[in-house]
Amino acid sequence: MSSTYLIAVGSNRRHHQYGDPRTVVHAAMEECAALGTVIARSRIIRSAPMGAAVRRFANAACMIESEYDPPALLMGLKRMEREFGRRSGRRWGDRVLDLDIVLWSEGAYASRELIIPHPEFRKRSFVLRPAVQIAPAWRDPVSGLFVRHLAARLK
Repeated sequence: MSSTYLIAVGSNRRHHQYGDPRTVVHAAMEECAALGTVIARSRIIRSAPMGAAVRRFANAACMIESEYDPPALLMGLKRMEREFGRRSGRRWGDRVLDLDIVLWSEGAYASRELIIPHPEFRKRSFVLRPAVQIAPAWRDPVSGLFVRHLAARLK
């Protein structure tokens, strides 16, 4: 059975092959096709750094249909981050690529490694601004609000 996922994509470090963060985000959205069918891509936006990060981010969102269950998709996304050169280290630091599962068409999911919906997405304009471009009518299973309503609350 196929499920749909909303994936947040971010970068704020150059990549030796792809170049600047904006190009890294674009390449990562293309690479998501290895995990399923990419059915929508947002525009890429710029956002301020958070936490220990010092460089501005390029952020976007994509929707994919995939046969993978949430843990398997997470493993695929983490492998992709590593392939793009992400190294483990300081939380919230600068990174070549960050991929997060934000929403899942089957509703909520929770394990030690993964919580869907992403626990912080409702507060993050760098996730909601791209998400509203491609999934405005996706309902958050926790709050019951549509993505467009969550985005409007941040303005």
